[in-house]
Amino acid sequence: MHAKPWLPFYPAEVAPTFDYPKQNLALFLVTSAQKFPDRPALYFMGKSISYKTLLESSYRMAQALRGKGVAKGDRVAIMLPNCPQVVISYYGALLAGAIVVMTNPLYMEREIAHQMKDSGAKVMITMDMFVSRVEKVIAETELKHMIVTSIPDYLPFPKNMLYPIKAKKAGPLPVVTYGETVHPFKKLLAESSDFPLCEKIDAEKDLALLQYTGGTTGVPKGVMLTHYNLIANTLQSANWCYRVEEGKERYLAALPCFHVFGLTVLLNQAIYRASELLLVPKFEVTMILDLIRKRKPTLFPGAPTMYIALINHPRILEYDLSSLNACISGSAGLPAEVQDKFEEMTKGRLIEGYGLTESSPVTHVNPIWERRKLGTIGLPMPDTEAMVVNPDTGEEVPLGEPGELIVKGPQVMKGYWNRPEETFDTLRNGWLFTGDMATMDEEGYFKIIDRKKDMIIASGYNIYPREIEEVLYEHPSVKEAVVVGTRDDYRGETVKAYIVLKDGAKPDPVDLEKFCRSQLAAYKVPRQYVFRDSLPKTMIGKVLRRKLLEEEDEGRPTG
Repeated sequence: MHAKPWLPFYPAEVAPTFDYPKQNLALFLVTSAQKFPDRPALYFMGKSISYKTLLESSYRMAQALRGKGVAKGDRVAIMLPNCPQVVISYYGALLAGAIVVMTNPLYMEREIAHQMKDSGAKVMITMDMFVSRVEKVIAETELKHMIVTSIPDYLPFPKNMLYPIKAKKAGPLPVVTYGETVHPFKKLLAESSDFPLCEKIDAEKDLALLQYTGGTTGVPKGVMLTHYNLIANTLQSANWCYRVEEGKERYLAALPCFHVFGLTVLLNQAIYRASELLLVPKFEVTMILDLIRKRKPTLFPGAPTMYIALINHPRILEYDLSSLNACISGSAGLPAEVQDKFEEMTKGRLIEGYGLTESSPVTHVNPIWERRKLGTIGLPMPDTEAMVVNPDTGEEVPLGEPGELIVKGPQVMKGYWNRPEETFDTLRNGWLFTGDMATMDEEGYFKIIDRKKDMIIASGYNIYPREIEEVLYEHPSVKEAVVVGTRDDYRGETVKAYIVLKDGAKPDPVDLEKFCRSQLAAYKVPRQYVFRDSLPKTMIGKVLRRKLLEEEDEGRPTG
C-alpha cells in the first residue's frame, strides 16, 4: 500500500488518527447530559426537551424494554419519522444492550415482514398510523411486543389538542387496540423507572445496529455495525467539522434518522457534541425555511435534493440563511451549480462527501473550510485507507486510472447478518469492496465515476431494480420487466420501467402504478412506464440494462 497521499492536504486542525473510546454508544448521551443537563437536546414543533429529560426518558425506555424481556443482543425495531420518540427509543434500546433495527416508516407490509423475519426482532416501536401494516405481518415474525406512539405525544399545548382535529380532515384516525402485547409509548415510560441502566458491552464485537441495505440481488441485507464502528465514524466526522463548538450548535435534522447518514452525522454527532437537534418529521421547504428563520440552525447535513428544493423556492430571497455555517451533502452526487448557489445564499459552506451503509457510512469528505475539489468526494477520513483497484484482480491501478474503490478503517462493518458468503465477497482482509468505480488524483482526492452495481439513488434513497422487477412480474399482464435509473435534475435519478406485455394485454400505466404502490414504498415506485415489443438481451437471455440506458441517453434532448 502506498503512503497516504491525501494527508498533506488535511486541514491543519484535523489529526490523521484518533483514539476511539471502546464503550456503549449511548454513553455519548450520558456524558452530554452530565455536562449540559439544562441545554435543549431536542426541539420538535415548538417544544424543547433538555438533555436531562432526554436521558431520563431513555433510561425509562431501557427499563421498559428490560421489563418486556429484551436482553443484551436482542433486536429492537424502530419504525418512526424524526420526532423525540425516535431518539428516546434509539438510546433506550442501546442502554438496554439491544441491537437497533432502524426501519423505514414508508415500508409496506412485504418489506416490513422481510426485515422483521430476517432480523428476528422481538419488539417494534412505531407510530399509530403504521400499526395496521405491522399487524398484517406480525404472525410471520418473531415480534412479541409493539410499543405505539402518536405525533401529539410530544407536541406542546395547544398543538397536542388540535392535532386530532387537523388529522381527521386527512382521513379517519388510526384505531389501536392496546393490550398485553401492544403498549402505549407515553404510559409505558411513565410507569417505568428512570434508574440508570447502561449495559456493558464489548464495543468491537457487540452490535449496536442492524441497518438494512440492498445489494445486486435486490434482497435487503442487514449490515452489522458495532458500537465501535458507529463511535469511530461519529468522531471521524465530528473532528472533520473542527469549528463545531460543544454545547453551542443547532443541527437541522431533516435527514431521516432511520437512514444511516442521518443516524451518524445528525443524531450520534449532535448528541456527542451536546448540540440541539431541530427535528423535522417530513421535508417541506416552507416549513424548513420558517424553522431556519426561527431557530437559526448552524449545521445542516442533507441530500442534494434538499438543497435543490431550497434554492429553487420562489420566496427564497425573503429568508435569511446566514446562520448555516456548514452543510454536508451525501447519499448522491452534488451538482456544482447547486453548491455554488447555496453557498452564495448562505455565506456558509456546502461540501460533498461519500459513504455507504457498510461503513457507518462516511469514508470520504471534502475539506469544509479549506480547498475542496468540485466533482470529487474529497479525501479519506482520518484512520481510513482507500485504494482504487482492478475489479477483477484486486490489484491497485495506476494513478488517475478508473477501478473499484475499496476502503478500510474502524468504521467498516463486521459483516452481513446471517450471510457469510456475501460477507466474504464484500470484505477481504479488512478491505470493503464498495462496488463503486472511482479514480484518485495525485493529491488523494477521489472521484466516483460509475456504479458497478445497478443500484438507483433517487432523493438519497437506495433503490434496487430487481426488487421492483419482482413486483412487476407478479402483475397478471406483465411478461417481462426491467427497471433502470434515469437521470433526473431534482431526484438525482428516477425509476423507469420497461415492460413487455403478455399477448392480448393492453398498456395500462395507471393500473401498474397502483399495483406497485400496494407492494412498494412510494420512492421505489416507477415514475415512467415504457411498453416495448421486446427487450435487448445477451445470447444467454440476460437483459442488457446498459443498452437500455444508452438508448435513454441517445433519446435525451441535447442543448
